[in-house]
Amino acid sequence: MEWSPSSEYRPFCSKKCQLIDLGEWAGEEKVISSPAQESDINNLDPEDIEAMLSEQHSDFFKH
Repeated sequence: MEWSPSSEYRPFCSKKCQLIDLGEWAGEEKVISSPAQESDINNLDPEDIEAMLSEQHSDFFKH
């Protein structure tokens, strides 16, 4: 599967993955523990984010 900005189910690879994610949120398997604070957003370091994503086992973020 080729993922691109024009992909129909972006940011998901398929309808199936989209529904799985929705189900996890609906079943409260995924939650946002606390609201994002403006100071948290301002302190994001792009290099830290890239390092974290490169450690993921999925190839999704490596393309």
